Amino acid sequence: MSDRITRLLLSEFPRLLPQQVAAVLALIEEGATVPFIARYRKERTSGLDEVAIRRIAEVFESLVELDKRREAIRKSLDSEGNLTPELGRRLDACESRAELEDLYLPFKKKRKTRASVARERGLAPLAEMMLGQARSTPEHEARRFIGGEVPDLDAALAGARDIAAEVITERAELRAHTRGALLGHGRLVSKAVKKTTTGVRTAFEDYYDHADRLDRMPSHRFLAMVRGEGEGFLKLAFELDDERLMGDLLRRVGQDRRSPWSGQLELALVDGYKRLLRPQIETEVMGTLKERADVEAVSVFARNLESLLLASPLGAQSVLGLDPGFRTGVKVAMVDASGHVSKVETLFAHASSQQEKARALANLEQMVVRFKPQAIAIGNGTASRETEAFVKEALAKVAGDKPIVVMVNEAGASVYSASELAREELPGLDVTYRGAVSIARRLQDPLSELVKVDPQALGVGQYQHDVDQKMLAGKLDAVVETAVNRVGVDLNTASPALLRYVAGIGPGLAKKIVEHRATIGRFESRKQLLEVSGLGKQRFEQAAGFLRIRGGHNPLDASAVHPERYALVGRMAKDLGRDIGALVGERIVIDLARYVDDEVGEPTLRDIVDELARPGRDPRKEFEPPRFRDDIKELNDLYADLELEGVVTNVTNFGAFVDIGVHQDGLVHISRLSDRFVRDPHEVVKPGDRVKVRVLEVDLQRKRIALARVV
Repeated sequence: MSDRITRLLLSEFPRLLPQQVAAVLALIEEGATVPFIARYRKERTSGLDEVAIRRIAEVFESLVELDKRREAIRKSLDSEGNLTPELGRRLDACESRAELEDLYLPFKKKRKTRASVARERGLAPLAEMMLGQARSTPEHEARRFIGGEVPDLDAALAGARDIAAEVITERAELRAHTRGALLGHGRLVSKAVKKTTTGVRTAFEDYYDHADRLDRMPSHRFLAMVRGEGEGFLKLAFELDDERLMGDLLRRVGQDRRSPWSGQLELALVDGYKRLLRPQIETEVMGTLKERADVEAVSVFARNLESLLLASPLGAQSVLGLDPGFRTGVKVAMVDASGHVSKVETLFAHASSQQEKARALANLEQMVVRFKPQAIAIGNGTASRETEAFVKEALAKVAGDKPIVVMVNEAGASVYSASELAREELPGLDVTYRGAVSIARRLQDPLSELVKVDPQALGVGQYQHDVDQKMLAGKLDAVVETAVNRVGVDLNTASPALLRYVAGIGPGLAKKIVEHRATIGRFESRKQLLEVSGLGKQRFEQAAGFLRIRGGHNPLDASAVHPERYALVGRMAKDLGRDIGALVGERIVIDLARYVDDEVGEPTLRDIVDELARPGRDPRKEFEPPRFRDDIKELNDLYADLELEGVVTNVTNFGAFVDIGVHQDGLVHISRLSDRFVRDPHEVVKPGDRVKVRVLEVDLQRKRIALARVV
């Protein structure tokens, strides 16, 4: 790692010690994964969490890429004989891609330009006089260049101005100043290009005549405006005080009012600014704004996804899953405690025929009596509240204990139903029933089921289809990896879709593990993983601590204690005069300082003691079903000042969307989330939270509900 990269990396993390940053990079170089480093190498990083470790890795990668570009530019300049010691020093001082490209711009090979044509006509010396603000008169000097392709005085001066304009607009310091002015003081303005017909409203109406300061513009507004332009509703343009900026640029370019060339230089700068510099910088700034907005939108998506993945699980209980529908009927799947499908059926619960509905009620009642599910999960899409009423009508006829009825977010269930993975997991089961199975399993364990769906189909993002897809995919993969490893994975029940996110495994090895499991019946110890083809010692080291084997040969295999520390736990047990099995599930009291050595410090020892007390503990909250009002089912049932309980489904920069059981989520604007100022909605709510809200306004035409959180 170069000294430059080290310096820049440390400047990005002023609160971290150099040795912490160095330790993270060294571990990654050794092949360690982020979850493994955060959980099992706390001594080396002084306890850095996954967020900090990932950020260090990301910044390091970006700096390496910057250095690669720097060296490519240096090599190009050197090969063309343009690399001077001063230019080399300026390249070394660049700390951003924009700075590098500004320095390189004058030397890049270009297509034919007005300036290149003028140079071919021999007008470069005239342009140098203009740039140098010579004392001789322009007319006198220009006459010497008339002839051939330069027919007259005006043509000579125009060509010289073309050259000067290009030289000026390629000066790194002038480009940086223009870029800074636009980002610091400019505005992005949107105007309507086309409007919809009378009575029809669009999502872009708020931007038909709108302007935002670039340094204050929220990312969601920028992305909305860009989408509006892309769909043909808006025209975007930048606004800037051009006169003031060009005055600054003239001073910086060295205009001398006493020189006869002063006016020519000003004409050249005005032309270069309008024709070259401003359009180029606008394009760059638009890219910068897009990148910033993408980073923010991806961050919002990631936080929402993490909350969704770590939602409270019902656990290993039998569930009757219902995928509601009007015309095609309600698809029903009975799923046992281990996730296997016992029965599927279609109930025409909403048929116009009373006889058909009575038959559906009887069939559902029989399924509940026969299979005795602990819960009934109903997808929250079309016909969900009507299906809930139908279910409660059927349950009224069931004697004894009744299953709880829970609305489950079905976003992405249809995507899973049609996937190759669903075909592999549910062979022979019609696609129409797979959604009901997924809904049931989501209630049992949201994490295990949601990892099977493309995160973008889960409906918790903000303009996710407008952002950089590579950036989004990378960030969301990291979020899923973090969630999976934080919870841990049962090695004997996990699907390949879940196993692939365990540290060190990946999709190919996940399939091999499941195939090996099918051959041996079940894993009885973590050590058996080493028998899986392709799973060597390094992958075992990374993965083992996050995999659980319940009821195996070694009780520690059901915990997050890493196999590399089994001998240490054995020493503890011996010193306490106990068997290892007797320590599991007990809060032991022991002098940890006795076990500290060069590899193991107190952070790891405390983790071990905590894990022995609660082996394989699930960090997710206890399950609590949402409660919607039975008398509120449609938008028409809502009215101002009505208070309801709802579930947060999505959090954006401008507020939170809440499901209140009427098929349409309501929006709690950021200003209505708390009785105090809130800078970021994620400070007070997250997807899955139960909240109490008050209805402010209902727009039936646009199907919009404005809510306020009751605190």
